[in-house]
Amino acid sequence: MTRTTTRAAKIDQVCADAIGVARGAITEVDAADIGEHLEVVPEGDRVVTHFFESLLAGYRGWRWAVTVTRVPRSRHVTVCETVLLPGPDALLAPGWLPWSERLQAGDLGVGDLLATSPDDERLAPGYVLSDDPAVEETSWELGLGRPRVMSREGRADTAQRWYDGDHGPEAPISTAAPRNARCGGCGFYLPLAGQLRQMFGVCGNFYAPDDGRAVSADHGCGAHSEALVGVAEPPVDELPTVYDDSEVEEVAVSRAPGSVETTEPGEEYGHS
Repeated sequence: MTRTTTRAAKIDQVCADAIGVARGAITEVDAADIGEHLEVVPEGDRVVTHFFESLLAGYRGWRWAVTVTRVPRSRHVTVCETVLLPGPDALLAPGWLPWSERLQAGDLGVGDLLATSPDDERLAPGYVLSDDPAVEETSWELGLGRPRVMSREGRADTAQRWYDGDHGPEAPISTAAPRNARCGGCGFYLPLAGQLRQMFGVCGNFYAPDDGRAVSADHGCGAHSEALVGVAEPPVDELPTVYDDSEVEEVAVSRAPGSVETTEPGEEYGHS
């Protein structure tokens, strides 16, 4: 087995001492925009890069990099290139993202077109259209006839997004509403069709802030249809105990000898 090792480049002292040559090669800016010499890094045999602090406005943490070299047995240093590079603490712009990842909810405006990719995981192929007119009449109700429909992953992502958003149970308006004012028991709640029916519906209350929006069944607000109906009564154990002496009925009671006090004979109380 042959093992190959990479020899670390050594700093060429002649190139390393050419700080003035490297500084003078930076002609893109004024000399006042070039700060102190920071370091020298070996790039290869007789090739080094000098780094200078950049004082340009808006380029905090950036550095001027000047690469110099020389031919063997020569003390004449030649400049290879100069470039402005970001340093470890440089202020950089955010990384580039494709438009499909930058797009946010609400970005689509009037007249804009948003095409979905053929392999969009939120969609699945729809069913083939039927030649039966009776089937075609109900195709849209059953979700048929469309080229693509929402896939299982698409429905799951949508349900999670709605549930965690402003129309779920943790929304501020929902947590502030009475505990029994949940959308699932509201008369204005219009359940969705399909598998989302068990969890979501559309609010149809004109006065509710969620009117026309999909809400979770355990969402709630103060515009619940039964908000003022069936007000909870206080628990029974909190009601005061009341005695009505006017309704006491006198009855004859006999006490057997020795039943209460064994030393006393039986006594009879009440009417004789």
